[in-house]
Amino acid sequence: MKSNVDLDRFDIKILHELQRDGGVSNQDLAERVGLTAAPCSRRVKQLEESGVIGERVVRINERAVNLNLIAILHISMDKHIPERFEEFEREISNMPEVMECLLITGHEADYQLKIAVPDMDSYHNVLLGTITRIKGVSGVKSSFVMRKIVDSCAVPLKYITRR
Repeated sequence: MKSNVDLDRFDIKILHELQRDGGVSNQDLAERVGLTAAPCSRRVKQLEESGVIGERVVRINERAVNLNLIAILHISMDKHIPERFEEFEREISNMPEVMECLLITGHEADYQLKIAVPDMDSYHNVLLGTITRIKGVSGVKSSFVMRKIVDSCAVPLKYITRR
């Protein structure tokens, strides 16, 4: 992916609309951004090929599928060596409960995880049965989400420089 992709006002409009509704048809998208269908489709394809559009996914409401407990975990590692981090990241990547894993700095922890499970018993099983058994994990601090105030995966487009 190029580090700086030149985007014009139509590209930015397309990105805005796709972030609002990723399932919009090409015809409706074209109408919303002021293009005809063929050029709109070409632009979307170019945005995908350049890596600006990484993927299109469906966002599921966790509570609607009985994932009622969202936890934020701060994970500390015993050694700061590449092998430890690689093994941890490989193990975590295979856990369906993990919605997000971030390598962080400026905190006592090395990683921040966001996990979704049905209840506290399930959380207990994931924590003690899997996470704390990963080689190198030396500490875990957990917080639980009481309510989501902002829940978005939209990128702020106002910072994009237009060509």
